[in-house]
Amino acid sequence: MEIVHVYTKLRGEFGRQCLFSDRPAELLVDVPPDPSLALQFIPKTPRDQALQTCRDMSEHQVNTERFESESCGINHVEGGWPKDVNPQEMEQTIRFRKKVEKDESYINSILQLGSVMEHCIRQNNAVDIYQEYFVDEEEVEETQEPPSAKTINMFRDPNQVKRTVTCLSWHPDGGRKLAAAYSCLQFQKTSKDMSLDSYIWDIENPNRPEMTLKPASPLICVDYNPKDSHTLVGGSYNGQIAYWDTRRGSLPVEVSSVEQSHRDPVLWWDVRKLSEPTERLVLDPVREGNLDRALGAISLEFEATMPTKFMVGTEQGVVVSCNRKAKTPAEKIVCMYDGHHGPIYALQRNPFFPKNFLTIGDWTARIWSEDIKESSIMWTRYQMSYLTDACWSPVRPSVFFTVKMDGVLDVWDILFKQNDPTLSLKVCDEALYSLRVQDHGRLVACGSQQGNTTLLEVCSGLSSLQKNEKSLLAAMFERETKREKILEARQREIRLKERSRSEQSREEDGGRDGDREESPEQLIARAENDFYSVVEMEQRRREKEDERHQVRTQTPEQLL
Repeated sequence: MEIVHVYTKLRGEFGRQCLFSDRPAELLVDVPPDPSLALQFIPKTPRDQALQTCRDMSEHQVNTERFESESCGINHVEGGWPKDVNPQEMEQTIRFRKKVEKDESYINSILQLGSVMEHCIRQNNAVDIYQEYFVDEEEVEETQEPPSAKTINMFRDPNQVKRTVTCLSWHPDGGRKLAAAYSCLQFQKTSKDMSLDSYIWDIENPNRPEMTLKPASPLICVDYNPKDSHTLVGGSYNGQIAYWDTRRGSLPVEVSSVEQSHRDPVLWWDVRKLSEPTERLVLDPVREGNLDRALGAISLEFEATMPTKFMVGTEQGVVVSCNRKAKTPAEKIVCMYDGHHGPIYALQRNPFFPKNFLTIGDWTARIWSEDIKESSIMWTRYQMSYLTDACWSPVRPSVFFTVKMDGVLDVWDILFKQNDPTLSLKVCDEALYSLRVQDHGRLVACGSQQGNTTLLEVCSGLSSLQKNEKSLLAAMFERETKREKILEARQREIRLKERSRSEQSREEDGGRDGDREESPEQLIARAENDFYSVVEMEQRRREKEDERHQVRTQTPEQLL
């Protein structure tokens, strides 16, 4: 059943306007406050809420349709001949020329074209179209942009358990690939689930590695062969040496035996025969070949232009310079440079001045000269964080890079500033352990503790050779080397004088002791007399100071 409610209203009240009138205020309800009800309520904390009336915006990136282009070429051959004449046949061309020359219009055409050709030839002789203008003008120096670097890519360890990037190596041909060694340097934190693999990355594809290297033990270091881009050599955590050929797959071609692998000595290897090392050198500072006194090698520097020399950075903070062609093991250790308080994690010669080399140890970076063994010629101030790796720029002789435990990359230009880095960049929040610069000097790769490899691009000012940079740096190195030589000679003179004085004082003391020997009672009595005399002198000095103080505090009336 449908329910309907009917409203009734008089017809005369339809559309009637509302009439309002004034009247005095009237109190309808008066509810007095009840303090007892306040216990039933919780006071609301005032809250400020900011509102933004601007329209929400979003940013999107779109790749437009790629334009496909193709290269086409045209091969021009001798033309102008009729179809029935083969230009390759000498008789046919001679016959056709004679036929054309007998034609009456040929001479008229030559006369008409001759004037036009003569005008073009004279014009070419009058104007040199290959002339270079403004050759003698001085080049206007471009305004130097401030030093900067930007992140291009990041390559993350694809495994669930992250490992430290212990070493990086650029592909020798063009630097489009990057080999990274992964390992856990903390022995007690290694787990069974931790992967042993290292990877080769394509710098334009950070999603997955291009190739996987599968060693028997985690790699601590890896390096490309500069003369063969398909081969790599890696050093494992257990001391083994592994050799890869990328054309043969992920497994190593040959691995050295554990018994013959690295412990403390420096070993030379031939990749064609990794069963045993070809040579062995014990870094004994006494040069006796004693393995118990051997210094632990942690970094190595070998310059191809000096095949007989190499340098070793040790765990004790000493750089050992060696000569491979020496006849005896004692002669192979040429000299030692001591200047760091901790292990030398990085050691590299300057690519433009091989006599000068860079070392990283403790909280400083030091630049050395082979001629000065007592001290480095230049050094940075002590940093707040430990330095872990460094390398020279391959294109600018005065620029080198360092990374620290606080995740900061420092770029140093010693021609511009010596005390502070030219550019400091916070790469990541975790510690950085490895660093490599591309051969062109534009790209820098940094490896972190959590297995992330960050690829950065530095500005053109830090990656292009500056005007007179080589000569200015050579003069700076020469000046600092001379200064250190002078200081070294002065220190040697001071030591000789002190030695002669100590020997002379010993002789005098020995003569006095021979003349008379005091008994213990006499020595005690003399010490007491000296003590009391010092006390009396101190009392007199204090009394004089008190008298002076009283005189200063008196008023003029008291003095009169």
